[in-house]
Amino acid sequence: MKILILGATGRVGQELLTHALSDGHDVTVLVRDKNRLNVDHQSARLIEGNVLNPNDIQKAAEGNDIIVSALSTDGSTTLSEAMPFIIETMSQQGIKRIITIGTAGILQSRTDKDLLRYQSNESKRRTTRAAEEHHKVFKMLKDSELDWTIVCPTYLPDGERIGQYRVERNYLPENAVKISVPDTADFVYDQISSDEFIQSRVGIGY
Repeated sequence: MKILILGATGRVGQELLTHALSDGHDVTVLVRDKNRLNVDHQSARLIEGNVLNPNDIQKAAEGNDIIVSALSTDGSTTLSEAMPFIIETMSQQGIKRIITIGTAGILQSRTDKDLLRYQSNESKRRTTRAAEEHHKVFKMLKDSELDWTIVCPTYLPDGERIGQYRVERNYLPENAVKISVPDTADFVYDQISSDEFIQSRVGIGY
């Protein structure tokens, strides 16, 4: 399969890239600085560019079957600014499938069904800025014609690969408090070949 990975220099993104290359997929990576990515693999196509530049997104997406976004909010609005370009490019190029990594804050609240977790007393976060960014992306994808999945981890330490975790459509599994980066990456990677959670958010935690 031909996969475009965005955010491949991040913690989850690097794990995804390793998975995809070891399984023999043709992988394209759009990075701001090629030197930040230590990849020496004939199946990897590295494109230096910016997700906020529509031309770079179009060039990177060309010929791919699926886009996996591990872009972080990283204290900026890059995520919500880039998503319209990503959606438009996918529409133009006939790419239907996108998997993104969100946050547990944009899952439904169990205490108030009309609110998301970050809007309710369920969230312990002092700041909601990151969740608001991810919420904008969720709304854009929901309004699109794409086959999207947003994987929403709770607290995300580096941690070890345990291989056992719980997932739930649109909600955080009850009493889940953390999930490691490797286990999150494994679940995201599995969604590439699965249609179980198309047009859904998925909460993940131990």
